[in-house]
Amino acid sequence: MKSAKQETVPIATSSDVVMARQKVRQWAIEMKFTLVDQTKLVTAASELARNALEHGKGGHMVIEQVENSVKNGLKLVFEDRGPGISDVDAALRDGFTTGGGMGLGLGGSKRLVNDFQIESEPGKGTRVTVVRWK
Repeated sequence: MKSAKQETVPIATSSDVVMARQKVRQWAIEMKFTLVDQTKLVTAASELARNALEHGKGGHMVIEQVENSVKNGLKLVFEDRGPGISDVDAALRDGFTTGGGMGLGLGGSKRLVNDFQIESEPGKGTRVTVVRWK
């Protein structure tokens, strides 16, 4: 996977979550994603940025345009230095929540993108990488 350009967005406040959403929408529009794909990406970005803020005590999002031999896509990496996730499989199940929400965050985000990878180590933080291909 080759990267064309990238940008880092800090996630330390609720307004940073809004900024992350706006950046993802802007990039998706520039790359001519369909409205449906834009909405899926922005929704996933919103959930993952909010998780980084609320559960990970803040972090950052790296957004980058990527391409492989066949297509172009948008890759988002959310990283925090929070407490980590002790049971990633449980966290991906619908209905699982530690924050009193609906429990659709991680599993829902995974369904909105084409590629989804999560790495988490208790005490060290979490990194979620997603790609939506055009």
